[in-house]
Amino acid sequence: MVLIVDDNQENIFSLKTLLTLHQFEVDTASSGEEALKKILQNSYSLIILDVQMPEMDGFEVAEAISGYSRSKDIPIIFLSAVNTHKKFITKGYESGGIDYVTKPFDPDILLLKVKTFYRLSEQRRELTAMEKNLRQEIELRKKAEEVLEQKVEERTEELKRSNQRLEESNKELQQFAFIASHDLQEPLRKIQTFSNLALDRHINERDKVKSYLQKITGSAGRLRSLITDLLEYSKIYVEDRFEPTDLEKLVEDVLSDLELSIKDKSCSIEIARLPVIEAIPSQIRQVFQNLLSNALKFSKIDEPCEISITGEIIESRLLDSPPSTKGKFCRIKVKDNGIGFNSEFSERIFEIFQRLNPKSVYEGTGIGLAIVKKVIERHDGLITVSSKENEGTVFTIVLPIKKVFDSSEKI
Repeated sequence: MVLIVDDNQENIFSLKTLLTLHQFEVDTASSGEEALKKILQNSYSLIILDVQMPEMDGFEVAEAISGYSRSKDIPIIFLSAVNTHKKFITKGYESGGIDYVTKPFDPDILLLKVKTFYRLSEQRRELTAMEKNLRQEIELRKKAEEVLEQKVEERTEELKRSNQRLEESNKELQQFAFIASHDLQEPLRKIQTFSNLALDRHINERDKVKSYLQKITGSAGRLRSLITDLLEYSKIYVEDRFEPTDLEKLVEDVLSDLELSIKDKSCSIEIARLPVIEAIPSQIRQVFQNLLSNALKFSKIDEPCEISITGEIIESRLLDSPPSTKGKFCRIKVKDNGIGFNSEFSERIFEIFQRLNPKSVYEGTGIGLAIVKKVIERHDGLITVSSKENEGTVFTIVLPIKKVFDSSEKI
């Protein structure tokens, strides 16, 4: 919005009419005092300020505006029909003006100046907002890292109560310490590098600043995804609300969330009858979300995508257990005809931060399948994978129908 300040109503009317005809939103003030009150209440991108006014002249108003933190960067164009001497023009610039136009003026020239300074003001406002958001984002990342450290400490205390779990967690923490030193610090290094370049070397080169800010935003996004997945991974053993969960309905909800990706891949999906089991719904949802997302992500480019989800009741807690209508476990298979992978990597893909494909080709944090395995173990289940390159992948899961409270039930 443009603010016109002039004690002459005819001048205000003519200027307002000119700017309004060119799609500018305009506000007016007939004195310096009124202008200062409005500046405290509203946001302006440009001020057109008459020099010769009673009580407070334009120079005094401009000096007052520059003293307000919220308005000190608003560009000011002085207009004057009386004070046209060089000393007044100099005083105008010293008072904080960016231009000094004497009357009579050419409306077309004034309009060009208004458009230019208005655009620059808006661009500066956008850059300031982006910088503020970036600082907030960095603060959120720092807080998230603190939360993550706290969760890791809590997890460590819990694992001390179980020798087997302690050994597994030590291995996971070693993997995390080794790979996180690169995966988590690489985006932070980019944020710091490009922030310094934008602020120290290219602050007046808008295109370069924009390019650096885009790189900063991308790095912050990758860091956010990593921290979000790590937080989810660390919370798996915290939640303990087991309840009856309809797996068929849960899978349908996940497929609804993935509707756009399914359409984009032209994927056909078949779902066989799935049972109701006692589980933590949010965690089991993560399992299917990750498995189905991976199936879509790693589908073939030159062949229609096909995914099937089947389920059956089985006799015992074994991957190859025979079917049994009276069994206490269920076996679920998620099969696709995607690009697959070499079977020698079947165990590696469940490890945290492990990737079989370059992240430049397939996006992801390398934590999804580690979460899947940990959730299945949290539910006292089993999971395995079989795959062949260019022939597809099958994930096989075994879960108890009811929550297992005693190890003797794992028959």
